Amino acid sequence: MCGIVGYIGRRDVAPLLLEGLQRLEYRGYDSAGIAIHSSGRGGGLKTVKNQGRVRDLEARVPARFNGSCGIAHTRWATHGAPSDENAHPHLDTHGKVAVVHNGIIDNSAELRARLSADGVELRSETDTEVLAHLIGRSRAATLEEKVREALRHIEGTYGVAVLHADFPDRIVAARNGSPVVLGIGEKEMLVASDVAALISHTRQVITLDDGEMATLKADDYRTYTTDGSRTAASPTTVEWEAESYDMAGHDTYMHKEIAEQADAVDRVLRGRIDERFGTARLGGLNMDAREARSMRRVKILGCGSAYHAGMIGAQMIEELARIPADAEPASEFRYRNPVVEPDTLYVVASQSGETYDTLAAVQELKRKGAKVLGIVNVVGSAIAREADGGIYVHAGPEVCVVSTKCFTNTAVAFALLALHLGRIRDLSVADGKRIIEGLRKLPGQIAEILRHEDRIIELAKDFADAKSMMFVGRTRGFPVAKEASLKLKEVSYIHAEAYPSSELKHGPLALIEPAVPTVAIVPDDELLEKNRATLEEIKARQGRILAVAHQVQEKADATIVVPQNEPELDAVLMGIPLQLLAYHTALMLGRDIDKPRNLAKSVTVE
Repeated sequence: MCGIVGYIGRRDVAPLLLEGLQRLEYRGYDSAGIAIHSSGRGGGLKTVKNQGRVRDLEARVPARFNGSCGIAHTRWATHGAPSDENAHPHLDTHGKVAVVHNGIIDNSAELRARLSADGVELRSETDTEVLAHLIGRSRAATLEEKVREALRHIEGTYGVAVLHADFPDRIVAARNGSPVVLGIGEKEMLVASDVAALISHTRQVITLDDGEMATLKADDYRTYTTDGSRTAASPTTVEWEAESYDMAGHDTYMHKEIAEQADAVDRVLRGRIDERFGTARLGGLNMDAREARSMRRVKILGCGSAYHAGMIGAQMIEELARIPADAEPASEFRYRNPVVEPDTLYVVASQSGETYDTLAAVQELKRKGAKVLGIVNVVGSAIAREADGGIYVHAGPEVCVVSTKCFTNTAVAFALLALHLGRIRDLSVADGKRIIEGLRKLPGQIAEILRHEDRIIELAKDFADAKSMMFVGRTRGFPVAKEASLKLKEVSYIHAEAYPSSELKHGPLALIEPAVPTVAIVPDDELLEKNRATLEEIKARQGRILAVAHQVQEKADATIVVPQNEPELDAVLMGIPLQLLAYHTALMLGRDIDKPRNLAKSVTVE
């Protein structure tokens, strides 16, 4: 969940590393640090690190902090509270080894005890520091073997980059469960945990696999396994431009990414509509019609917003393909010794494609012989490589910690999958074309919703003082309520809960009072009157109501009216204004919208 960037070449390294950290700060931002091979008198390693943001680190870097090889890190705490001592890079006793690390070393307590017993003075509370000491104490002749020897003692996950004062011509990196990407430049090489840190300098990248290491020199690189066997890694070209990571005139990335959703949805649909047969073209599934027809159940796994998109997807698959489908948090799935059935199609969703809980579920499913599809945003990510096939959602870079456009594109990708499976099975051509018409309307309807932002700003004023909020919806509306509730608490810190509307009378009605507003999802579908009955229940208990609906709701205190699409696709649209509601509520409360407290973007630890 933290950010790593490293460089070796001819350029002055400190400004380049600081720029990379700025691009990675969405991955972690409670402390930051930088270590370089100094080109000054005496050489050796120089380090600056501190608690706080990257801008605080930049202010502390001295004017004469020169070198052409270095590593840097921005942290999201897992071991030890944010502090200067706990910030990366971590050094060995003699200051000759510097390590930056993402992940969790599970046996760090045992290793710390062993090092302390050997007389090593540990300066931090982190798990990472033990790795620096293990490398520093190794008597191996090469840095590669020193790192390899140290990693043999490590249990857990890691993405690491290592400097050593005695080997100023190289950086050694390694991966196990936490992403590491190499950037291949012209007489310069880079390493990072995310392509965002590389894209300004090169679009040629190599993503390491688990159990793989790399040595970077200014004019060369090589990759190999942790047992020393060479691997044949070839660079691929990143499809995103550096400008994709800019604010583009917006005050925050969240606002920019909400505003990009019409174009993003157009991208996920492009080239995937088959008008003639009323279906979707999804060649990346690597699954023929016979295999698809043999599936008797669909199980969808994801975490956070990806899980909520999966809930929408499960409903679509059941409605359009008439296959039993359900969604489950990936973080729970692998711990309950699940029954893995040969005629079940498993679909996993992850924005980054590196979410550790989801990746571990994929690996467990593959071990048990399951068919696994991935719905991810990042090309070449771990889940994309591990899955048997899948769908790239093409949302573009999403920098804000909270997901908006990637959530929407993931839901649309599930609609394409549901259409594809439905047409293989019993969905008629006419119904297929009806869904296609609805999909084609989505970008324009999203743009229409976004044009009414001023109305949502006014509504946000009414809810900024709420201590708690309720979100309710039935069937198709419940995942929308779940996601909207998550968005509000993530970015505004207002407590919020989501319930199926039908469950209100089974307990949650006890919470209804004027101080606890309710947001109700009220589509104009076959359950309209049922949803209106829910509004009656809430009003009878003096609850305030904001409805998201296709027409003004008489019992609501206010209604956000959204355009109507096909019933199966309405959930995609009804969440858009609630993203804006969460955003403007947080803005009025003065929250750090792109970097909410305690959260990080890519959750690559358990």
